[in-house]
Amino acid sequence: MQKSYGGVFRTHASSLKEKAIFAFLHALSVATCLILAFGSFYQWPNPQRTQILALCAALYGARHMVTLFVLLKRKVALSEGIGLSLFMAFFEIGFLLLGSGLFSSEPSPLDAMDLFAIDLILVGSFLNTGSELQRHIWKKDPRNKGRLYTRGLFSKSMHINYLGDSILFTGWAMLAACVFAFFIPLLITALFIFYHIPALDDYLKDHYGAQFDSYSKKTAKFIPYLY
Repeated sequence: MQKSYGGVFRTHASSLKEKAIFAFLHALSVATCLILAFGSFYQWPNPQRTQILALCAALYGARHMVTLFVLLKRKVALSEGIGLSLFMAFFEIGFLLLGSGLFSSEPSPLDAMDLFAIDLILVGSFLNTGSELQRHIWKKDPRNKGRLYTRGLFSKSMHINYLGDSILFTGWAMLAACVFAFFIPLLITALFIFYHIPALDDYLKDHYGAQFDSYSKKTAKFIPYLY
């Protein structure tokens, strides 16, 4: 009987139809952000911040397409795609509305902290997608079949891709300029540490055995050199 790891069956399968539906639903969320930010039907109190937040959603959406159709080899269930699409729409549109100034009595002009927030978004995006691309290229070599990838960015942290998303969402929340936005990076980081990472480690242990044991003993789990 097939084993589930954290509610996910990690069997390799294309599931192209499910991925296409997932991609379409996410594209609707990104399109909504772009229309809200760049459409002329409403003048937001913070127009520049709103537009940058919409571009963040577009960047995240583009990375998600690469992940779905290039990097992700496991089967994606329709229920997973629908559920995650709703969650993505919640934070993408939510971040935009919070940062737009719609719920604030004072405008929030861009400053040096916002430049730092953009840097976090770019660094986090690189760590996540860059690490996955490194592994993807290595895995395409037939000589590496059945071997655990422990090189590149993954030599610094076993789950450097998850750390990248935590950094990304922290910057995104900062750019939203509202304390309530930080619920998202806190939630996502907690889910990584207490749910997704333990489940993925169980899978890697079962799948790679001694290779994973050796890797886990010498490599940080999440934050390089710390944890």
